[in-house]
Amino acid sequence: MNKIEELKRERDGLDVRDAIAGYAKTGWESISEADVQRLKWYGLFLRNPTPGFFMIRVRVPGGKTGSYQMRALAEIAATYGNGLLDVTTRQQVQLRHIRIEHVPDVFTSMEEVGLTSMQTGMDNVRNVMTCPVSGLNPDEVLDATPAVTAITQEILYNREYTNLPRKFNVAVTGCPDNCLHMETQDLALVPAYRPLGGDKVLGFNILAGGKLGSGGYRIAGPLDIFVAPTEVVEVCRGIIQVYRDCGPRENRNAARLAFLIDEWGEARFRAEVEVRLGRALPTAGIDARKTTIKDHIGIYRQTQPGLNYVGLKVTVGRITAADLKKVTAVAERYGNGEMRLSPAQAIVIPNVPDRRVGDLAEDPIVRQFTYNPSPMLKGLVSCVGNDYCNLALIETKSLAVQTVTALEARLTGNLKPITMHWSGCPAGCGNHLVADIGLLGKRAKIDGRVVDAVDIYVGGRSGPDPKPAVKLLEDVPCDRLPAVLEGLIPYHAREKMHRIRGADGRRPGSAMNRESLNPELLTVKR
Repeated sequence: MNKIEELKRERDGLDVRDAIAGYAKTGWESISEADVQRLKWYGLFLRNPTPGFFMIRVRVPGGKTGSYQMRALAEIAATYGNGLLDVTTRQQVQLRHIRIEHVPDVFTSMEEVGLTSMQTGMDNVRNVMTCPVSGLNPDEVLDATPAVTAITQEILYNREYTNLPRKFNVAVTGCPDNCLHMETQDLALVPAYRPLGGDKVLGFNILAGGKLGSGGYRIAGPLDIFVAPTEVVEVCRGIIQVYRDCGPRENRNAARLAFLIDEWGEARFRAEVEVRLGRALPTAGIDARKTTIKDHIGIYRQTQPGLNYVGLKVTVGRITAADLKKVTAVAERYGNGEMRLSPAQAIVIPNVPDRRVGDLAEDPIVRQFTYNPSPMLKGLVSCVGNDYCNLALIETKSLAVQTVTALEARLTGNLKPITMHWSGCPAGCGNHLVADIGLLGKRAKIDGRVVDAVDIYVGGRSGPDPKPAVKLLEDVPCDRLPAVLEGLIPYHAREKMHRIRGADGRRPGSAMNRESLNPELLTVKR
C-alpha cells in the first residue's frame, strides 16, 4: 500500500480540520508529513518553491460567482498573500503566499461570502465544471447549472466521497459549443436528446475515463447512457461509488478511473453501475454538440432580451488583487454584480444592458482585460509554472506571454485564432494535449548546457471528434521558441494540423510537417 493509502486508512482527510487551529499557533514546521497531505482535503497546499507558504485553491462550482465573492478573495490576497490570484482551467481561484498562522482568518473571510476550499485537492471529487455562460447562451441545449449545484451538494463534506483511489474530475454542460474539454474528464455529461414522438427529451450522454497527466491524454469514452436532468445525481453517485470500491489503489500513477475502465471495458463498468442503481439505464441519445468551438470571450447577446455577456481575457490567468477589485466594480457598474470564471482563463460579466455595452467597452480596466484580444493571446493558456509549483520544470506564465509577444511582432497578415497551451510538467494542468499547439516544459541539455526547453505538440482537440495532440518537436530551447513557432504557426489551422498529425491520428511522418518548416529553425545541437 502506498503512503497516501496508508494515511487515508489511519484517518480521513476531513479530520484534519481540528488540527488547523493548532498549527496556526505552532507554525508550519510543526505540521506532520501526513498532515501536510491531509491539509489538501481543505485546499491547502504547502509549496516547495515557497517554503512556509501555502496556496489555497478556492472551489467555484461551474465558475459561477459574484463581485462580492471575488472582492473578498482580492482582499484576502492583498491582506494575507502576495497580492496575486490565478484563475485556473477548472474555473477556480488560487491564492498564494498564505501563512498557516492566517489560515483560520482566511477561512472565516471565505465562509462569510459563501466560498470554500473544501476537497479541492487529493482523492476527492474536484470542482464541478460547466459552461461559463450556462443559462445565458441562446444556443445552449439546456442549462446544466442545477446539475452542477446538486452534484456539489452531494459530495461536499460527505465522507462517502473523501477516499477515492485518486482525484476525480467532473464536468456537466448543456452548451453545444465545446467550451470545456469534456473528453479530458473522469466523468463528463454532454448535451443530448432522445426523440419521443414528435418531441425531444433533453438530457445528457455520459462519457467516462478521460484524463491528462500520467500516460498522456486518454479520451473519455461513451458509457452508452442517457440521463435526464432529474437523474444526474443518482447516476453520478453510482459511477463514483463503483470507482471508489473497485478502482486500483496500488500505484498512484495508474489509479485514475481510466485505468479501471481500460481493465474492465465500458460494457462491464456500465453493468456494474446498473447493479448499484438496481435498474437498467437508457442507452445514449443523440449528441447535440456542434463541431465548432467557442470560448465565450467577446461580447455576445444573452437569451434574456436586451442583455449581453462580456468575456474578458485574463492573460495566462494571473491577476493582481487591485485589478480584480476593478473588474468587480465593472461587474457592478454595468451588470448586476454576477461574474463567471472560464476554463479559457477569462472572466465573464453577464447581464449588461444594450445601452451600457458601449460604456463598458471604454472602461480603462476593460482595455487591459480586453474582450477582443489578438488571435494568439485569446487562445493562450498556462499552468502555474515553477515559481509556485514544485512539479513544474520551467517557469511558464511570463514565458508564454513573452513568446506570444515576440510571435506577434514577427508574424504579419491576418492570423487565424489558435489555441496555445503551456504545461510546466507532464501533469498537464495547462491542457497542452488538447490544444492546436501544446508546449510541455522540461530541462534539456543543449550545447553542453542544461536549459529550459519544451516539447511541441500539435493537433490536439476535444469535442465530438476528439484527437490527442502528437509530439512534433523535442527539446526546443525556450530562447529559440519564437523562431521555431514562427515557422509552424502558418500551418496551425485545424484542418492542416489534422494532416500534420496524420489522418489516422498517429505520429506524423517527415514528408509534410518537417519539410514545410525552415530546417534551420529545427536544428538544435545537443
